[in-house]
Amino acid sequence: MLAPSSTLMLERGRQTTGATGSLQNLKRFNSQDFKNLRALCLSQGLLFEDDTFPAHISSIGPNLLPEDELRRVQWKRPTELHRNPHLIMDGVSRFDIMQGEIGDCWMLAALGSLTLRKQFLEDVLPKDQGFQDDYAGIFHFRFWQYGDWVDVVIDDRLPVINGRYLFVHPRTSNEFWPSLLEKAYAKLRGSYQNLNGGYLSDALVDFTGGIQVQFSLKDPPPDLEEILKAADKSRCLMGCSTPGQANRNIELRNGIVQGHAYTITGAVKIRYKNGWKHIIRIWNPWGHGEWKGPWSDESPQWDYVEPKYREALLRDKDDGEFWMSCEHFQEQFSWVYICNNTPSFLDFGDQHCTTWSLERHINLWSPDPATRRNYYSSAGAVSTNPQYFFKVPDYDPKTYNVVISLMQKHAEHVQDAKNLKIGFFITMENSKVLKQVFSPIRDVTNYFILSPGTYAVYPATTENQEFEFLLRIFIKNQDYKENSNSLTNPVLPMDIFRKEDRNHSGFLDAAELKGAIHTAGLATNDQLLRLLLLRYGDAEGRIGFSDFVCCMMRLETMTYAFQNLAEGGSKMSMTAMEWLTLVMYT
Repeated sequence: MLAPSSTLMLERGRQTTGATGSLQNLKRFNSQDFKNLRALCLSQGLLFEDDTFPAHISSIGPNLLPEDELRRVQWKRPTELHRNPHLIMDGVSRFDIMQGEIGDCWMLAALGSLTLRKQFLEDVLPKDQGFQDDYAGIFHFRFWQYGDWVDVVIDDRLPVINGRYLFVHPRTSNEFWPSLLEKAYAKLRGSYQNLNGGYLSDALVDFTGGIQVQFSLKDPPPDLEEILKAADKSRCLMGCSTPGQANRNIELRNGIVQGHAYTITGAVKIRYKNGWKHIIRIWNPWGHGEWKGPWSDESPQWDYVEPKYREALLRDKDDGEFWMSCEHFQEQFSWVYICNNTPSFLDFGDQHCTTWSLERHINLWSPDPATRRNYYSSAGAVSTNPQYFFKVPDYDPKTYNVVISLMQKHAEHVQDAKNLKIGFFITMENSKVLKQVFSPIRDVTNYFILSPGTYAVYPATTENQEFEFLLRIFIKNQDYKENSNSLTNPVLPMDIFRKEDRNHSGFLDAAELKGAIHTAGLATNDQLLRLLLLRYGDAEGRIGFSDFVCCMMRLETMTYAFQNLAEGGSKMSMTAMEWLTLVMYT
């Protein structure tokens, strides 16, 4: 339920539905329409030249390459680099990708995983383009940004020096989808230079619109092997990273590169000798360079695997892909990243018995204008910020049932802006802070096991600076059938509050609260009304909107609880009003 602390905040924010936005309502990056631009070029017999991301040093960035190399950069179209170019040859594969001189392994690791998941790949790489039909030097790719899919148009001029690709280059010389997709992503983020270092988690979300979660391998979950297998079964995108300074390219003697991002391409439990072994398949975006330890391509461990399984799993090529045991994986890597439309892997792949629902909210967080307080000020201070309520209906203490993701939105064309340290509080109705998660990254996501009840989420930042955010709340096994007569409908509480707040003060007094309760179809009496104002109101006996929502949701829940008990045959020794008077103050 959307419930900011004032009507102004409610009108400024908005709630949306659907997990990943809509491809039918694409936003056009820089207002460029691919079909119209291509048609114009074809009618004029011209090849498209993109003035918004020109064949110029500004598109590369001033500090990515030495000055002497920047001066020697030429921009060549695939038709100038190869006499028979293709966008795609024999399907899209991670083995088509070979990283260039830019440190964008984080993006390429996500891209490698994307090639394995066709349900996402077709969203990013449209099929209505190529070099054979209607070629006009123009291409387009789609990325998810803060709740919307964005269509990014580019021309196909690629930066080269003496015929050598500067950035991503294809393993097959005449296949150009990796280079062109990288260029489109560079345009989205402002320049190629802005791809030089980044977060694998960001790219996974940008390619899917999904929810990503991260696991530290310093303190991994006890069921990591099962989580990875479930994620593979659920067709999640997966990646991992090694400790160390990024972009240093330090390769250890065992073949693992420090400060580097990789793709997880498989996770299986395999019969080995007289038992079982969990092994993980990993791919290096360099397109070469592999693990040399146990379970590597030529290691003796494979001699103890049944031939049919060895033949199915082992690919003995220097293509950057290798197997390793889960134990060595935890030793060599530092983080695991998993992304999908819903956090289905937390169900261990069992998508038939459980469902996940989603609420999305877009709003603006601002410090208190009077005191410039940030989230550290006090527990009460968070009530001045946007807050969002949700109900947890079911509970299994062994499985996660809530995932919350808070994403900070940078201004358009400022993709390289510094990330604020953002996060959120989770509270119950008594306002006690149960959880708080803060981190200086774009997308702060965490997963929880919460008992049934009503909770509130407060987005915030540790810095005295406003920021626009996208908040997503995934809840397991929640019934989301619309019911216009229920207070769980996000529109109804505000309609009632506005109707009864006759003097537009932003508060309800006793008489107005009584009218609001009756309008909602609930019952009260003078004793219960006084109790509600004491429990949820301020010192002047008034109740604000956010406290009104808490009050009404609990009143509705407890009213239905009494009805269910009575209808279920329970012998009730009290009236409905006595029951509500008892339970509404606790």
